[in-house]
Amino acid sequence: MNRWLIANARLVNEGRVIETDIRVRHGRIERIDSDLTTRPGETMINARGRYVMPGMIDGQVHFREPGLTQKGNIASESRAAVAGGITSYMEMPNTSPPTTTRQALADKFSRAAGRSSANYSFYLGASNDNLDEVRATGPNEACGLKVFMGASSGNMLVDKPEVLAGIFKHSRLMVVTHCEDNPTIERNLEAAVARYGKDLPASAHAEIRSREACLKSSRLAVELAKEHGAQLHVLHLSTADEAALFDPGPVADKQITGEACIHHLYFIDADYEALGNLIKCNPSIKTVADRKALRQALRDDRIDLIATDHAPHLLSEKTGSYETAAAGLPLVQYALPAAWSLVASRTLTPERLVEKTAHNPATRFQVAERGFVREGYWADLVMLDDGKRTIVDNQPMLSQCGWTPFAGRKLPASVAATWVNGHLVWRDGLLTGVVPGQKLEFSRGG
Repeated sequence: MNRWLIANARLVNEGRVIETDIRVRHGRIERIDSDLTTRPGETMINARGRYVMPGMIDGQVHFREPGLTQKGNIASESRAAVAGGITSYMEMPNTSPPTTTRQALADKFSRAAGRSSANYSFYLGASNDNLDEVRATGPNEACGLKVFMGASSGNMLVDKPEVLAGIFKHSRLMVVTHCEDNPTIERNLEAAVARYGKDLPASAHAEIRSREACLKSSRLAVELAKEHGAQLHVLHLSTADEAALFDPGPVADKQITGEACIHHLYFIDADYEALGNLIKCNPSIKTVADRKALRQALRDDRIDLIATDHAPHLLSEKTGSYETAAAGLPLVQYALPAAWSLVASRTLTPERLVEKTAHNPATRFQVAERGFVREGYWADLVMLDDGKRTIVDNQPMLSQCGWTPFAGRKLPASVAATWVNGHLVWRDGLLTGVVPGQKLEFSRGG
């Protein structure tokens, strides 16, 4: 069934909340009007005043395929994503093998076809020795070029100044960076071992993956982008210091943009005491003052996008010592319910949250015909119930890793339904079994 009438919705879209009905036909939004009636062959869902909004476009996920599929895969993690209100995602290149060639990129698109519940695209990864691939890749072949500037958990560290300059000068894709300075991290680790001994506490992570390491690398990325006129997007900002590097203003007018992730907007360093290595991630979760500054930067339009950096690991990989524990959190299943904390705390209005999770990602990455609820656009929609909390422990874990850092928590809203390309994929806590994800298209020049 691909013909729907969503009645009595509170539509959150393009800076407004309006009461309306939405007709979906052949995968697209056919009509938005306040007085629609059901047609033959159409299924009506009564929103009963619940919010309806464009689905989240998550610009940063790690779905672990190929090579790391004991942690997750495109099928499992995309199912978890639609449960969390994500209708499109952009997946990172640090798989095994890494996605550093156009051939590897094509392999990922082939793997996703027919298996992804949400729409998809993939990043090409930069390395110290693939500048020819970077130069040859066209602007519509990938969602962006991922550069690990100064720190990487795999073999994708880019730390040669001449290579970085070449990337920023020659890439035809937007440069998307993970910014942490590795020499600073190594010095911090030595100091932490001297202070605590070899049995480091999880709380030391914020000292080791420090604000100085983040700021030094982020500042370099901004300087390189300005020098070479490159389009730059800096991922998962985690400090007040970094937020100050970015200018306020509409995302469409910017050459340089920044992103905040849900875990940096939700957790603080005090949570290490209870959660330990479960919230170990790179860059690290930092202080309450940093969280406050990130939230304010969202309000000020210095930070433009919200993403998850979903990075599943087996629970056994998170429960060892600090130094052996893997860095990363599974987050997509609770993406919009957790992000709604920003609305519940009055940090953002519903309209502004939708701007950061859907409109701005579509605009910044030039995603074609998605990210807005407009007649003729693809029907990627989420119905969110702000009157029903998500009790995390009452839901089955859909990510293959089988755990969540939100265990024991009640999130301030729930995803009642998710449509991808006009297909209902999630309703009332259950997957429908439909797998309608499509390859994202971009409205970029050649």
